Amino acid sequence: MRLLVVEDDEVIAKALKKGLEQEAFAVDVANDGKLGFDMGASEDYDVIILDLMLPNMDGITICNKLRSEENIQTPILMLTAKGNVEDKVKGLNSGADDYLPKPFAFDELLARVKALTRRPKQSLHTFIKVDDLWLDSISNEVSRGKEKIELSKKEFTLLTYLMRNKRKTISKQQIIDHVWDYDADILPNTVEVYIGYLRNKIDKGQENKLIKTIRGFGYRIG
Repeated sequence: MRLLVVEDDEVIAKALKKGLEQEAFAVDVANDGKLGFDMGASEDYDVIILDLMLPNMDGITICNKLRSEENIQTPILMLTAKGNVEDKVKGLNSGADDYLPKPFAFDELLARVKALTRRPKQSLHTFIKVDDLWLDSISNEVSRGKEKIELSKKEFTLLTYLMRNKRKTISKQQIIDHVWDYDADILPNTVEVYIGYLRNKIDKGQENKLIKTIRGFGYRIG
């Protein structure tokens, strides 16, 4: 899943990016309010982590503009150094879905991000099933039938995206947009390579092949 972190404190931004990537998220970072708004309005993210105090455009304005002008409904977790009730109310009234005052524990932020991705309006669930293939987005466990499957973090992220869009044809560009960071160095055959990795672990030796290539269009699972 792909996240946007809008945070002008480079130390915090780098720490969040590193920690979230270790949890198998693809993470883009904007250190400026205007850039954060532009990225949030033009790219497709699963969650936006948004600081309240930012240069050039503050978090309240960004949130308001994304909701009212761009009709962006991506879940937003707002961060702020201020913990008073007034700031919390302003953040939630601007369209934020959750609020976390600084300083915060990374584990709490991670739990809140995962909770936002599981909200019913996005039809996201902890367990995803495609035929006899199961994926648990909380424990990061995958199994087919009774056999557990070990995946790398990037393989898990790719499989999660495919399974959340089961029986839909997903283009290579859509996969790149959701699975890799905006500034990642992606080679032309990177998606094909990782699809191959998944096939070797999920479909090898199976009579029913789940991952299908739709020539000229992309890939589909199920």
